Amino acid sequence: MALLSHPVVARVPATSANLGPGFDALGLALTLYDDVEARVTAGDVTVEVRGEGEGDLPGDERHLVVRAMRQAFEVLGEQPAGLALRCRNRIPQARGLGSSSAAIVAGIVLARGLVEGGVERLDDAAALVLANDIEGHPDNVAPCLLGGFTIAWTDGSGAAAVRREPAPGIRPILFVPEERGLTEVARAALPPAVPHADAAFNAGRAALLVHALSGDPDRLFAATEDRLHQRYRAEGMRGTADLVSALRDQGVAAVVSGAGPSVLALAGADWTPSPVPGWRVLPLDVDMAGARLGAELGWGTLEHAEWDDPVAAG
Repeated sequence: MALLSHPVVARVPATSANLGPGFDALGLALTLYDDVEARVTAGDVTVEVRGEGEGDLPGDERHLVVRAMRQAFEVLGEQPAGLALRCRNRIPQARGLGSSSAAIVAGIVLARGLVEGGVERLDDAAALVLANDIEGHPDNVAPCLLGGFTIAWTDGSGAAAVRREPAPGIRPILFVPEERGLTEVARAALPPAVPHADAAFNAGRAALLVHALSGDPDRLFAATEDRLHQRYRAEGMRGTADLVSALRDQGVAAVVSGAGPSVLALAGADWTPSPVPGWRVLPLDVDMAGARLGAELGWGTLEHAEWDDPVAAG
């Protein structure tokens, strides 16, 4: 097996999971990106981080992108001696926007991009299984890898997903607070069992949400109602819960993004969000492409990638 000597660059989108009722199943890719460049070296592992996470993330084998690359190389059949990474991050971390999933998917895409025939040896279906094995649930890794709106699940063979294109005119708007959240803390707030009526309610709303996102956005408000997880997490994220409630009082289809604390509003073109003290407001679009290598975009190193804008057009 041959490893490429030149660097490769991956661009991976932020994601929002759950989307209200689709707990651990539904996800949406967003036009906010991390770019990661990797090359094989004969020495140690080095990681340079600029942007989100700069000064906080490890610069060696402990970095999540490196760990994902190592596992992907294992599947591909060869481990390089060393790696040099440069990360230019825009996705806010620990905010419910899939930053860890983006790192995992970036690592897998970079590893197969550095191996001749890597995509054939580790196609998207196998990459999704591996990403889920690393992350633990597929709701963020699926839209990050595939783009668009995804429905993900797991069975005896691992993770799988189907991708759908959202209806035109749906505009995702993110509200990102300064404070961080932790997925494990948010999950700890969930009860071990829920009432049958609540499970049935969410099953109906999740099915309606697939319909609304796919072609009937006028039903998004009703389709984003949830009884399985958001109310149980509200006490630990009071600002998030209050903002979701305030937006929904305006008729906006607002939900907690993933495990929070960010808020996602699925708005139409005629709604303009007002500033919210203490929150960044990011009007975005749905990313349709998912994870990509730089060669596919016409640039091959980070010097050729536009990255300074907080929201990249992709």
